Amino acid sequence: MRDLPPDRQTGVLIGESAAMDALRERIAAVAPSPAPVLITGPTGAGKERVAEAVHMGSQRPGPCVSINCGALPPELLEAELFGHEKGAFTGAIARRTGLIEEADGGTLFLDEVGEMPPALQVRLLRVLETKRYSRVGGRAALTSDFRLLAATHRDLRAEVAAGRFREDLLFRMDVLRIHVPPLAERRSDIPALLGHLAELAGVPALEVDPAGEAVLFQHPWRGNVRELRNFHDRAQAFYGGRTLGAVEVADTLGTPTGTALAPGTDPVGKTDLKRILLETETALISQAVAQCDGNVAEAARRLGLKRTTLLSRMRRLSLRS
Repeated sequence: MRDLPPDRQTGVLIGESAAMDALRERIAAVAPSPAPVLITGPTGAGKERVAEAVHMGSQRPGPCVSINCGALPPELLEAELFGHEKGAFTGAIARRTGLIEEADGGTLFLDEVGEMPPALQVRLLRVLETKRYSRVGGRAALTSDFRLLAATHRDLRAEVAAGRFREDLLFRMDVLRIHVPPLAERRSDIPALLGHLAELAGVPALEVDPAGEAVLFQHPWRGNVRELRNFHDRAQAFYGGRTLGAVEVADTLGTPTGTALAPGTDPVGKTDLKRILLETETALISQAVAQCDGNVAEAARRLGLKRTTLLSRMRRLSLRS
């Protein structure tokens, strides 16, 4: 990606959970430094968004340019990074500027850097140490003053041990580190994230009732924010303009409980009042605890219960704080 689209130029991070507050503090601490930053975290958690926030906080005058190191074959990745001269390889009909050159005075973000092939790791290390490089097929020595941000979902120390990643390059990149928490560690941010996704799409925000929110808060979110975006887009397509309850949310998520039956209703239409009350109580308590980031005392206050009473009910319902 050579330029950021309009909605990605502000470095805005969505959410007010404790995990997001800690992430913002970390970004504010490292952004002014010129040192390289290694951004870790699971796939889909928002590492690129964090890189953009670091760049915005750095006040570097140049652009932020980025590339996914696992998205291109080695020869094309090298040409994208370093640029190439005319005739350097088949199809190189003209000289082309590389991302390293474009990032001069700004930031170069290498997403999924753990996928970079060994030969390119050597070239990148040399650029980091000398700020000098040459285009593919060229001999002229060029310079570029950029700040490196790199992201990975891999354990790079394990990659070093396996011989797939250079230890000297890891030492050069892993000066400052930011870990992006998975969505499962900041579920209380889900409503705000859904509102932001609706705003970006230019559509009304999804309406989700407490039982539906409880299903969202209990979902594992293995795909993180990327999975949440998929949920949002599907829900807008299937249920836009309607209030989503537990059944609609589960159906959109593709979970086993996603059926056309209302909660507490069996296949022949009988209503189980005890089950409905149990599911409602579970949903409301789960929602309150998630919105309070696991603070049981605050959740109890919001529910109008004593802390000991809420703990007792949570034990009975096998709920964790």
